Amino acid sequence: MRVRNLPAVVLLLVPGAAIPAQNSVTQWQPVAELLVRQFGLTRGERVLLVGEAGKADSLVPYLRAAVVKAGGTDLGVVSVRGPWPAEWDTDFTQKLRIAGASDMPDLLDEVDLGVMLPGAVPTDPLYASLQEKLRSGEGRTVHFHWLGSYRLDGTAFDPTPAVDAWYQRVLLETDYAALAERQRAFEAAMRTGEVRVTTPAGTDLRFRIGDRPVTRQDGDASAARAAQARNLIDREIELPAGAIRVAPVEESVEGTIVFPAGDWGGVRVEGLRMTFVRGKVTAFDATTGRDGVERELAAGGAAARSFREFALGFNPLLAIRSDDAGPWIPYYGYGSGIVRLSLGDNTELGGAVGGGYVRWNFFTDATVTIGGKPWPTVP
Repeated sequence: MRVRNLPAVVLLLVPGAAIPAQNSVTQWQPVAELLVRQFGLTRGERVLLVGEAGKADSLVPYLRAAVVKAGGTDLGVVSVRGPWPAEWDTDFTQKLRIAGASDMPDLLDEVDLGVMLPGAVPTDPLYASLQEKLRSGEGRTVHFHWLGSYRLDGTAFDPTPAVDAWYQRVLLETDYAALAERQRAFEAAMRTGEVRVTTPAGTDLRFRIGDRPVTRQDGDASAARAAQARNLIDREIELPAGAIRVAPVEESVEGTIVFPAGDWGGVRVEGLRMTFVRGKVTAFDATTGRDGVERELAAGGAAARSFREFALGFNPLLAIRSDDAGPWIPYYGYGSGIVRLSLGDNTELGGAVGGGYVRWNFFTDATVTIGGKPWPTVP
């Protein structure tokens, strides 16, 4: 795509659209106002909303109105699948309707901020095109999709209206200044020495981050923050906020991961233990389902046998939840104390492992130490 020195924001809104009454579960007016504050819009920034019609339609007019009130330019709203309401359209979205793949990059040069609403996923062509824009070093997107709910075995499930209402509370009640301060302190600590992750089940993994970029998902979605980005995910801001993410120096990753029970290669796997030497899986075993692990690793290629990412959640409002279905992990493990030790491609984080394969693995009982001292007692 052509690269221009333009900030990028995508948010689809319709000027003058009627604003429906707020429903009893989600109060969209304060949500829209909070989102726009986090966007940090400067006058004239062009915002496009991208979602799926029927998923969060009630939010759209509130958000569009808030963008315009903050001095932004409303480019309209696009649904990634199926028809969308006529009131979502603008001249810009009508161009997107008929654009071919070769036209998309030039059109997206007009977008300063992209907002990914519920229903939009990276495999959608428009979403993927926006990610290419971010990879080129331009713009930013905000992920407000309210997905990422996982059972303890790592299987995802769709949020319920009750979960949506709870995510709203998290969004509105997070102390963003305190979250940012905590994350900055943790990044500074990680840069001082070896990081070690252990669990009661036997995980004992060590690594260093060197000068690798550390993505702090503290909710700051401003253009000024995006200008400091060192990788793709620095430009993809998550709301709700809470995690810190880094691709360690691959050759520094040594030790063992003992995984929670989960699905590998379509098979239920228990007691899986992997050994890592210089960032690569050198051996593994499992009490049940070893053939499924072998099948998944073979299909994923070299990336599947590579350590990808360390992530740690910091948001106390997104900590492990429990309801009638049992305990579960909210919003991609962005809650306090939740660790992700992932396998696969880490290029979006600034790492050296390509190949496309990605697998997230969640740990809810891990201890993190830095330079031999347990966090948060590290000075």
